[in-house]
Amino acid sequence: MKILLACGAGLSTSILMKKIEKYCAEKGEDLKIEAVPVNNVENYQNEYDCVLIGPQVSYRLNELKEILSIPVAGIPSLDYAIGNADNVMKLAHKITGK
Repeated sequence: MKILLACGAGLSTSILMKKIEKYCAEKGEDLKIEAVPVNNVENYQNEYDCVLIGPQVSYRLNELKEILSIPVAGIPSLDYAIGNADNVMKLAHKITGK
């Protein structure tokens, strides 16, 4: 699975990214993941299966769905806040069908 995480500056999603990396390593799931500022997601879309955005930029969700060629979803606030890698990965699998 190749996931692009996006938030305001790419910093808070970096914390979640580390938890997802650890989770996938423990499950033996192949993962490519990167955290970037939401304004840069268009530059990366050809390299990823989906974009997951943090709650603080959820106001951009509909816009991103229109301009990106890959699936986009907002990470639920609670899962984001506590770093629930299991739920975030379920979301990624759901929107990509992988």
